[in-house]
Formats: sequence, C-alpha cells, structure tokens
Amino acid sequence: MITQTDNWIYVLEENEIEVEDIKRFDHEKKTFCIYRLSDGYFATDGVCTHEEIHLEDGLVFDDQVECPMHQGVFNIKTGKALAPPVCEDLKTYPVKVEDGKVYILIK
Repeated sequence: MITQTDNWIYVLEENEIEVEDIKRFDHEKKTFCIYRLSDGYFATDGVCTHEEIHLEDGLVFDDQVECPMHQGVFNIKTGKALAPPVCEDLKTYPVKVEDGKVYILIK
C-alpha cells in the first residue's frame, strides 16, 4: 500500500533493510533504490544509466553501489558515476524517516 503525505511516498519500515543493503521500490512505472548506509538512508533511480539493469542486485560498499551487470560504480549519496562503463550520473532523491517509516520525495 502506498501512502503519500505532501509528496513524500512511504517506502518501507526502517527494520526492513540492513546497513549496506538495497531495496527496490517501484512507483508510477519508475524504479527507485533505497539504501541504508551507516549514516542514514538514501535513494537513487533504480536502474543503471549504462544498460538499464536494475541496481537492486548490486553490491553496496562504503558509499557506493556497483552495478551487477558490468560493474560500473555510482556514489549513492550524490548519484555521481565513478567507474566505467557508467558515465551518466543517477538521479538522487530526498529521504526522511518518521516513526520508523522510510519515505522518499519524488518530484
């Protein structure tokens, strides 16, 4: 069930995602990834900009996610493309946590 409050979309409960993990979230025909790092929650587009592969199966290390197909690397916090073959950045989205619930702001 999707709950929307002032354009913030409910994604998951805090305890549904471990540190250095990824959860896929689909909303209005678009895929997003929610990440939990040691310093908080972050969100990006959920598809690699190189070959349109879902990042949900990627490897998270430090503040980066590695695409499962060709090992391109993105910074999770900024979306910046860091390692070939990716050269186009991911879009990032604001995330907030309230009462144990994680929300993403999709504009």
